Amino acid sequence: MNRMVRTPRIKLTCRETRIVGAPARTVKRLTVWWRGCAPLRRGKAPSPHLLVASNSCHDLEVKILTLLALPLALTLSAPAVECPKNQPKTEAALIKLEQNWAAALSRKDTDAVACLLAGEFEDADVDGSLHTRTQTLEHIPNRKPGVNHLSELRAHVDGNSGFTRGLATLVDASGKVVARVRFTDVFTYRDGRWQAIAGQESLLGEAKR
Repeated sequence: MNRMVRTPRIKLTCRETRIVGAPARTVKRLTVWWRGCAPLRRGKAPSPHLLVASNSCHDLEVKILTLLALPLALTLSAPAVECPKNQPKTEAALIKLEQNWAAALSRKDTDAVACLLAGEFEDADVDGSLHTRTQTLEHIPNRKPGVNHLSELRAHVDGNSGFTRGLATLVDASGKVVARVRFTDVFTYRDGRWQAIAGQESLLGEAKR
């Protein structure tokens, strides 16, 4: 059973504290009553979320702003998605990359596709229109449900450059073949991984984008 131990009140007058970037009028003098190790306002119980250390002069406004800013700081400090590294410079690695690319499109995984595209990536679509890396990634969440089946894959590597060619058969959720597309992708080896810098598609069947 806990007993409340009475301790004498000691009136503390805190010094003025300046917050960098805050106007002087928002930094106030604050008189608190000291009881044990928790600073209290007279006649009020302490809030467990707003307790400050001894000899602190933060006012309520500053503390609330700090609490509001904390979730944002945690979000900004969250680690970004890590892309694969130390990929081999082989034809097999490029073919595997194409298969991963197709699987990522099927599940609408924008982050996975982003790791495969270089900043200067540009794609020539079946209708002749050009799409930048940003436009390509923005389109992924809006793709219709379906699966890309790849066949006739072949690749070639020359130092830090390479290309792939293949046939993509798009099948919708009902199992119907929607389109067949012949594609060529050009890659460069950068930052320990293969990144596509250009792509081109030629339609061999009906396309419903």
